[in-house]
Amino acid sequence: MRGIDVSVFNENVDWQAVKAAGIDFVICRTGFGRTDADETFVAQVDGAHKAGLICGAYHFSYALDTAAAAEEARFCKSIIERSGLMLELPVWVYMGDSDGYKQRKGFDFSRANVTAICRAFLDNIKPLNCGVYATASWLNDFIDWQALGCQVWNAEWGAQDSLHRNMWQFTNALTIGGQTFNGNELYDKVPTAIHTSTTPQQPAAQNAQDLIHNILSNRPGASQQSTPAPAATPAQTTTPSPKPQNSTQNLVQNILNNRPNNAQSSTAAPAAPTQTSTNAAQNLIHNILSNRGK
Repeated sequence: MRGIDVSVFNENVDWQAVKAAGIDFVICRTGFGRTDADETFVAQVDGAHKAGLICGAYHFSYALDTAAAAEEARFCKSIIERSGLMLELPVWVYMGDSDGYKQRKGFDFSRANVTAICRAFLDNIKPLNCGVYATASWLNDFIDWQALGCQVWNAEWGAQDSLHRNMWQFTNALTIGGQTFNGNELYDKVPTAIHTSTTPQQPAAQNAQDLIHNILSNRPGASQQSTPAPAATPAQTTTPSPKPQNSTQNLVQNILNNRPNNAQSSTAAPAAPTQTSTNAAQNLIHNILSNRGK
C-alpha cells in the first residue's frame, strides 16, 4: 500500500486529491518531545478518514535519555487517547537528529544508548502498537532494531529499500495536487506481530477489518468517531445472518459487549468468547481496539 506522512508543515491538504492519487494511508504526527503537540493532528486524521484513508501516527523524539523517552511515550499516548480517534495503523517513534538538537546537547550516540531510548518509548506507549522510524543510517549504525523486535519504518530515499522490513519512506518529493509529501510504502496492512493465520477457513484480514470497522461505526455513540461509516447493514440485527462471515461478526460483537467502559483505559479486556473462531481474527480485533482512541 502507498501512503504519505503529514504534520503541521502540510497544511490544507486536499484529501480527495490524495485519495484519487492512489494513496491508501496516512501517518499523522502527534507532536514532538514531552510537551509539544502537533496542532493539526486531529484535523488531519479526521480529514484522511473522511476521504476513506486509514491512519497511523508518529512522534518526533528529542529524548536524551530513557527517562525522557518514557515521558514522551506517555505524552504521545495521551494525545491519541484525548483525540477520541481510531488509528488503524501503528504509532511510530521518530529517532533522529535532523535539526542537530541532540548533537548540540552532547547526546550519547552509542548504539546501546539509542536502542535503550527506543525501548523505553516502546515500553511506555503500551498497549498501543508501536514501531521505530529512522533513516537507514540510524537503523544500521545507532539502533539495534533486531533486539527491539519491533516494526521498522526505514527512511531511505531512492529506488531500493535495503532493509525491507515493515514500511519504507522512499521519497520526500511526492507531488499530489500541487503539494509535496513524503511518500511511503507499507508492505503489509496487518502488523506482522498479529499476522498469524492458522486455518484456511478464516476470512481474509481485509474482510475481518472491514467487518470490525462496520460494527464500530454502528455502535451507540459512533457518530462522534472520525472514520467514514461504510455503506453496509448494521452489525446487530434481529434475524441471524446465514453468511459465512457471521461467526466472526458474533466474535467481534461479543468482545465489544464485554469491554470495560472505563474511559481512561487503553486496553481491551474482553471475556473469552464462546464462539469458535480463528486466533488471527481475534488478534486483529484486539489490535484495532487497542489502537482505538477512547
